[in-house]
Amino acid sequence: MASHSGADFGLPIVSFHEQVLGAHAFINRVRKPAEVIRGYAILKDIFDGYVMAQVVPFDSAAAAAFDRLKPLRLGTATMDLRIAAIALSLGLTLLTQNLSDFSGIPGLVVEDWTV
Repeated sequence: MASHSGADFGLPIVSFHEQVLGAHAFINRVRKPAEVIRGYAILKDIFDGYVMAQVVPFDSAAAAAFDRLKPLRLGTATMDLRIAAIALSLGLTLLTQNLSDFSGIPGLVVEDWTV
């Protein structure tokens, strides 16, 4: 990725949603002040990462793609299916380490650049 411009990539809003939910659950679960501070630091890191990025929306085209995928019962989690729908609706390649969850989605181009 370092050989590309940051403008060549977008982060799906659904990923932001997932990460915020995770930070929220962590903050609600912990009890010690140091853990709460850590939770909010995690939340701020998530926010900072997305502020610096191009965020790709889940819009009406993505919703339509999602609605076409849902009845196929692919066994893909809802949030992953929404991320796939964004990529499909825009004709984008989805970069992920999680090829197993995304590779079975018809028409979706996935690549793992970490290998």
